[in-house]
Amino acid sequence: MRDARVSAMRGVTAVALVLSFAGVAAAQSATAPAGMVWVPGGTFWMGSDEPEFPDARPWHEVQVDGFWMDRTEVTNAQFAAFVKATGYVTIAERKPRPEDFPGAPPENLVAGSVVFTPPAGPVPLDSHYRWWSYVEGANWRHPTGPGSDLAGKDQHPVVHIAYADALAYCRWAGKRLPTEAEFEYAARGGLDRARYVWGEEFQPGGRFMANTFQGHFPDTNTAEDGYVTTAPVGSFLPNGYGLVDMAGNVWEWTSDWYQPDYYTALAATGKVARNPQGPGSSFDPSEPGVAKRVHRGGSFLCNDQYCSRYCPGGRGKGELDTGTNHLGFRCVKSEPTGSNPKE
Repeated sequence: MRDARVSAMRGVTAVALVLSFAGVAAAQSATAPAGMVWVPGGTFWMGSDEPEFPDARPWHEVQVDGFWMDRTEVTNAQFAAFVKATGYVTIAERKPRPEDFPGAPPENLVAGSVVFTPPAGPVPLDSHYRWWSYVEGANWRHPTGPGSDLAGKDQHPVVHIAYADALAYCRWAGKRLPTEAEFEYAARGGLDRARYVWGEEFQPGGRFMANTFQGHFPDTNTAEDGYVTTAPVGSFLPNGYGLVDMAGNVWEWTSDWYQPDYYTALAATGKVARNPQGPGSSFDPSEPGVAKRVHRGGSFLCNDQYCSRYCPGGRGKGELDTGTNHLGFRCVKSEPTGSNPKE
C-alpha cells in the first residue's frame, strides 16, 4: 500500500498546493467568519501505519460534517485582544493552590510553565526531563521566562496555553476546539493517507514545508528552515484546504480525551465512524492517574530522530493544566444545521 501511495503522491508539489488553495479560496462564502476557512465534510481514512505510532493504528474510516476552522493558530495578538477584553489570567500566570498539589513544598508552588531548555551536548533520549524545565514566571507573555517578551511576535502562535485557557478563548470568540477527527481531516487537506499534510516527500523540490527541528535533537537545532522556535503563522505554504501550520510550529489542543487504543475500538465496530467525539474518559498507561487530552500537529521540536508526530496521523497528549512553549491551539465553528456556506 505504501509504495502505491508514494507513486501516486509524488506529483504533489508546492505549485499544486498553491493552486489547490486558490480553488478552495475561490469557493469560500462572502460571509465566511473572519480568519476562518470552510472545510467541506467528507469521509477519510484516519490514523497511520507508521511503526513508531502504535496509538495511531489501525487505519479506520471516519466521516465528518463540514465546519469552519481558523486558518492559523491563535496568535499572540489575538490572545492579547481576548485578555484585554475579558481580564482573563492564564493557568501559567496563577499561583498553584496547595489543595491541588498536596504535599508539595510551599516554595515549589510558584506561577510558571514548562520550557524547552536544550542541553549543552548530546544526551540519551530516555527521559524528556533532560530538556524540559519548569520555569518560574514563564507564560504566554514571557515564553522562555522572565526577561523574554513578545516584541516582534504579534503574529507568532500564542504558547503556554493550558486546556482551560483554550476553552476560555473559544467561548469568548463564539467557537470551540476541534475534535481529533476534525483536526486530522482538515490537516490532510484532501490527500488520501499521505505521509505529510502536503504529500509524500518531506522536502518537495528541496523546500521546507513546515517549522520542525533540524540538526541533532535536543542539543543542536541548525534552523535550516529559518526558525529555532516558533515561526510567524503562515510562514509555510497552506495545505489543500487553505490552512497553514497544520504540521509543525506548535502542538494544538483538541477536545478528545486520550486513550491509546481508541482507534482499535472504532475499527472493531466495522462501521464508518461518524463525527467521533473521542472516548468518554482518559487513560495513559505511562501515567495511569493523570487525565490527558489529545494534542495534534507536532511542533518546532519534532524531527525523525525523536518525534515525527508532525505527520497527520501522529498523536500527542497533555495534562489539562499544563502548557509549554510549544503548545497552542486554533478554533473551529460548526455550520448551523440546514445551512450551506456555499449558497
